[in-house]
Amino acid sequence: MPGKSFLRNAFPRVGAVVSVAIGWLVVGASGFALGSFATLSWLGHAAADQQEPGLLPVVAPLLSSGATVAGETIVYPAGTPNVTAAVVTLAPGAETGWHRHGVPVFGYMLEGELTVTYDAQTSVGRSDSGSAGSNVRVLRGGDALLEAMAVLHNGRNTGSGPARILAVFMGAEGVPGTLPR
Repeated sequence: MPGKSFLRNAFPRVGAVVSVAIGWLVVGASGFALGSFATLSWLGHAAADQQEPGLLPVVAPLLSSGATVAGETIVYPAGTPNVTAAVVTLAPGAETGWHRHGVPVFGYMLEGELTVTYDAQTSVGRSDSGSAGSNVRVLRGGDALLEAMAVLHNGRNTGSGPARILAVFMGAEGVPGTLPR
């Protein structure tokens, strides 16, 4: 990984550094990408190697994709980047209402169960029953996804307790993250 040696040398007393960065793809009129990155990395050096086994964090990637759950290519909006993170909580039986997103949205189910129904013409893979081509997806605690952007969808808490979702909207100033039907 580029920069790993630099960080080890620049911070010799630091046993380890965890770096999290979320970036943007901003394409200028000339078509050049001005910046894009999303990385989670564990950087350590000899001092970290001297720690007792089991004391180092375990990094488990949740998701890596360039497409939404509906197969749409991720496209970032033009403008000044703005990232908003929110925890969305739905009581049992509550619904989000039919909507779409004007920006890429990363979702992580913190707890509960959410059944998301997508526009009838959209396939989001396999349903819980294993049938291919389903337009319904059931998410449970620990599940991650890049939510559909242009495809209408509705989420309903089908569990017995609250459904809590960490939603990270990767947008731009003035661009709404959620658009109602």
